[in-house]
Amino acid sequence: MKIIGITGKSGSGKSTLTDLLSKEMQCNSVNIDKIGHKATNNQEIAQKLCAIFGNEILGEDGNIDRKKLGNIVFSSKEKMAILTDMTWDYMQVMMDDILEKETGDVIILEWALLPISKYWEKCDIKILMQSNDDERKNKVMQRDHISEEYFLKREEGCIDYAPYDFDLIFENDYQLQTMEKKVEIVMKK
Repeated sequence: MKIIGITGKSGSGKSTLTDLLSKEMQCNSVNIDKIGHKATNNQEIAQKLCAIFGNEILGEDGNIDRKKLGNIVFSSKEKMAILTDMTWDYMQVMMDDILEKETGDVIILEWALLPISKYWEKCDIKILMQSNDDERKNKVMQRDHISEEYFLKREEGCIDYAPYDFDLIFENDYQLQTMEKKVEIVMKK
């Protein structure tokens, strides 16, 4: 099985490229961030998070409110490390299970933090999505219904990407035709 890894900052076009590529290649894809969301909703993990960060991270429904949690962890690398440590084991079990059960020839892994995970070295093709920071900021603020202040906090938690780590680096201009051309390039690769 071949693994395509797609990474980049929030709003850079990872999901769009992943969706188009998985449709064209008729393969499965995994948005690893969504597994992280499931991890914070795991009852045992949620209880531990509340014990450390307090019940103010809970929403009205009693579940972890990711924006409230984000306001705490994005302001401190130490707090972000605590969140990562608490959720990572759960995420790895889920990811390992997905990869073990995958029967297709290709699977696409999508995640902003993919290059700092054990799955990065398993990727046969490594793709970085980039875009203009102002366009990306506006897109993310509108998509996620967040303030500029919250966006900037999230950005502090981003990793730096080294260009030499990638087989392909794409600039996203948020035009569908351009993204379709990127799919063709990956298909040829």
